Amino acid sequence: MELNRQACLTLQQEGKAAYQAGDPADSSPYNRAGNAEQQFGHRYWMRGWSMARSETEDATDQPTASTGH
Repeated sequence: MELNRQACLTLQQEGKAAYQAGDPADSSPYNRAGNAEQQFGHRYWMRGWSMARSETEDATDQPTASTGH
C-alpha cells in the first residue's frame, strides 16, 4: 500500500461507506495492532467511519425552524 494522500482519501471513503451500510466501528478490515500498512489503513478507515457518524449526528441535531408565535 502506498502511504499517500490518495490512499488516505480512499480509506476514508471506505470507512464512510461502511458506516452508511450500518457496519459497526469494529468492523474495520485493517488491523490496529498490525504492521505499519495495517495501522495506516485502520487509522484512516476509522477516521472516515467517524466522519460519517458525525455528519449524520449533526444533520439530525439541527434545530427546526420556529414559526415565530
